[in-house]
Amino acid sequence: MLKFIAKRLLLMFIVALGVTIMTFSIMHFAPGDPAEMIAIARYGTEDVSQEEIDWIRAQEGLDAPVHIQYLRWLNHVLHGDLGRSLITGESVLTEFLLRFPATLKLAIASMIVSLLIAIPIGIISATKQYSVTDNVSMIGALIGVSMPNFWLGLLLMLLFSLYLGLLPVCGYGDGDIKHMILPAITLGTGMAAIITRLTRSSMLEVLKQDYITTARAKGLREKVIICKHALKNALIPVVTVIGLQFGWALEGAVIVETIFAWPGVGKLLVDSIFARDFAMIQGCVLFIAVIFVLVNLMVDISYAYLDPRIRYEKEGR
Repeated sequence: MLKFIAKRLLLMFIVALGVTIMTFSIMHFAPGDPAEMIAIARYGTEDVSQEEIDWIRAQEGLDAPVHIQYLRWLNHVLHGDLGRSLITGESVLTEFLLRFPATLKLAIASMIVSLLIAIPIGIISATKQYSVTDNVSMIGALIGVSMPNFWLGLLLMLLFSLYLGLLPVCGYGDGDIKHMILPAITLGTGMAAIITRLTRSSMLEVLKQDYITTARAKGLREKVIICKHALKNALIPVVTVIGLQFGWALEGAVIVETIFAWPGVGKLLVDSIFARDFAMIQGCVLFIAVIFVLVNLMVDISYAYLDPRIRYEKEGR
């Protein structure tokens, strides 16, 4: 297991390096003069002189070739310095750590919403295959998969905030749970639809196995068979998707955070992209890549618990 974890950590470094190279290249080759955009964002006016733009370009090292800029940034990162925002001058690490708790709360809340919906519905649909309940569940899952987050978020804002006046329209407040309900439902609905379909298909496959037939022949109660024997084995592919979905939610759920003005990493990343704040963008992308890979590593390790037949050492992985 330790050898497997070491290999995955090495791959994590390679993945993070590749992601930062791609992001750095895309941002620098995007249309527009980054020095001019930084000057506009910093001074709050579009009427900036060429001297000010040239000064910012020289001060921030934007006049060097792209690969030199990247190597400078990478050298600072390897020494534990993620740099400072080109707009505000604040530390990238400090700003990220201030925003990350809000994103983590939203990710956990949306994951709870999705699991409370997906796992029970998936199990019921599998045990009552082709019934009315199963058909309605699958239609609902199909709608959930097809429904864009931004559209659902706007509908929820119109219904529960503007028309009924039950929940806040947007913002974070003082961490009040009322502010979290609509973003969590918006983000969790799409994840629930995917997990529901996978739970159903995985349960159907497990319920056809011989050991389930044997358990029924022994006279075990159906609830015991479903919960103790079938569900645990059916969860292996489901856990994979749950890990990916949670990693995606931790990325900041850019659209949802932007719609609801949620002060998380996603909104920070969007604001930084508009301002061409390279240091902040690179820092956020690096953290997102590392978190995503770590979540997937935890998912892989959980396989050995869910299925004792999985042994990474024996497989030479």
